Amino acid sequence: MKWMERYRSHVTTAEEAVRGICSGDHVWIHPGCNTPVKLIEAMVARASELENVEVVHILTLGPAPYAEPGMEAHFRHRALFTGGNVRAAVNEGRADFVPIHLHEVPRLITSGRLPIDVALIHVSPPDEHGFCSYGVGVDATKAAVENARSVIALVNQRMPRALGDSFVHVSKLTHVVEVDEPVIEHPMAPEISDVAKAIGERIASLIPDGATLQMGIGEIPDAVLLFLEEKRHLGVHTEMFSDGLVDLFEMGVITNEKKTLHRGKIVASFVIGTRKAFDFVDNNPFMEFHPNQYVNDPFIVAQNDRMVAINSAIAVDLTGQVCADSIGTSIYSGFGGQLDFIRGAARSRGGVPIIALPSTAKGGKISRIVDTLLPGSGVVTTRADVHWVVTEYGIADLYGRSLRERARQLIDIAHPDFREELEAAARARNLV
Repeated sequence: MKWMERYRSHVTTAEEAVRGICSGDHVWIHPGCNTPVKLIEAMVARASELENVEVVHILTLGPAPYAEPGMEAHFRHRALFTGGNVRAAVNEGRADFVPIHLHEVPRLITSGRLPIDVALIHVSPPDEHGFCSYGVGVDATKAAVENARSVIALVNQRMPRALGDSFVHVSKLTHVVEVDEPVIEHPMAPEISDVAKAIGERIASLIPDGATLQMGIGEIPDAVLLFLEEKRHLGVHTEMFSDGLVDLFEMGVITNEKKTLHRGKIVASFVIGTRKAFDFVDNNPFMEFHPNQYVNDPFIVAQNDRMVAINSAIAVDLTGQVCADSIGTSIYSGFGGQLDFIRGAARSRGGVPIIALPSTAKGGKISRIVDTLLPGSGVVTTRADVHWVVTEYGIADLYGRSLRERARQLIDIAHPDFREELEAAARARNLV
């Protein structure tokens, strides 16, 4: 097996593997639970030898030492989605944020507009044919690997072998660092609040039997899962797969039998979860992983009849504009796949695009249904794209509604403590 000889010849230490990273390089980091911590640590240990290295990724888990104060001359991060580990760097001007739809990230790489010189990835051991699986995250990493000058792979005995369009041959690996260690886990919320449960129950009422689901990350999507046990023949086409979906599959709620695209298969791009989800994914023929340019493409999403997209927001104004990536001028997260799936579900036959959010923030001190968004806030989902908005107080159906009708419905699902204030603001704007 010639591939095995090649593979063994490329096995080295993390410290040796990253020596090929040069000043001025653009370095991709495998995101999510695939975050290759050992390779990151080895790269950052060389900081004194490097200048102007651009580090590129979506949401990574764990520390991001290249984005710490004092690293500016050595590394600059380009955030395609801003997680908690790089948020301060972005907002303090030490890192850059790129507003982009998730399905467009691979094309950004393959077009050369976002060059990648080195890819740091985290994969499964090779199979008998010499193929490593990208494991719990294909995302945009497949595109990065296919366009990088050098690919440094953390090959982990504990990384699941996910199926689908999710493999890289060992001939593509420049360096291999072998480990046998736990994959990073991200557990569900330990306790779901009453507010989230109320929202989850309302969302569940909009989900028909035979629907295909997409869910984001967080307490509200977790809460929705609690109210789906009586549903029948649900399917899954989602960028993110999590622990809660395993429970519904094992209950027989998720069967994928009514899907109109990839019937019988759960389709996903990455896992944010724990060993429970990792074990389910491993070599499971019910699962297919595909890159984001496929999973998140609104025209692919729309081919699923009864597509239900559930996404969250920071605030919604009285006309239906959705802010989901920022708080005023401060960047909080990113576009991710929200509009990909909102638009895909809107085009789906019988589709249900949902924006969900608690009615208040900061312990009830601030309304998240607002007269106008804070100055500088980004609009992730436009007022023309919004269909359903759900809070713990109700469901607003905004599709095809006038600004006056939207304002009335949104005031009705705001927290009672803020309705009078919102009503006055709407009257001042001649919205009601």
